[in-house]
Amino acid sequence: MATPYSVLMSVYFKESPEYLRTSIESIRGQSASTNDFVVVCDGPLTSELDAVLEEEQEKFGSVLHVLRLEKNEGLGNALNKGLKLCKNELVARMDSDDISRPERCAKQLHVFEQNPEIDFSSGTISEFATVPKASSGECHLPSTNKEIIKFSKKRNPMNHVAVMFKKSAVESVGGYKETFHLFEDYYLWIRMLREGVIAQNIPDVLVDVRIPADMYLRRGGKEYAKNDDNVSQMA
Repeated sequence: MATPYSVLMSVYFKESPEYLRTSIESIRGQSASTNDFVVVCDGPLTSELDAVLEEEQEKFGSVLHVLRLEKNEGLGNALNKGLKLCKNELVARMDSDDISRPERCAKQLHVFEQNPEIDFSSGTISEFATVPKASSGECHLPSTNKEIIKFSKKRNPMNHVAVMFKKSAVESVGGYKETFHLFEDYYLWIRMLREGVIAQNIPDVLVDVRIPADMYLRRGGKEYAKNDDNVSQMA
């Protein structure tokens, strides 16, 4: 029997209902099923998004837990509150518009089962604009802890949408922080690595990631660049 794991997702009102449904269904289709799926609604949602969650609640039953926040608190705060509800030590992060491949969680569970000292792990992601099979490229990262630490001094060393981590390791450094907008995950990994937490990435493509048409424009913004530099300097 596979090691039990939780899935943690945050969604807010601007998300596409279709994307949310596809994302959640990709978790339902995992070869290694989860017994604990926590979805945090970061503020009130649209009626269309609420309808998707109601549909999925019927499919997942008691496995799906929906936490509704009264107002939008930001991704980091939403994830921290959701993490508290996760009942398993291993937690897979999932974005509300991406698609996990069927073997994603099974492959990551294997990493932790074979290497008990590992505290967090991600893998390769494939980016797409319209359909997953029409990939615009893949994002590969260094695999060993030593290589990850070195890489972290310049760029985010983990594909956050494909991360699985030990809940205790994340909580030991204070969880997510809202200090750097759009870089809540990068800042978390840096703090974990500085505390000696062990990481590993695998080469397999784990998640198909939706890239909005304005993604590269937004990535080129002043705030993005400033926060990217600030976080990398802390490594």
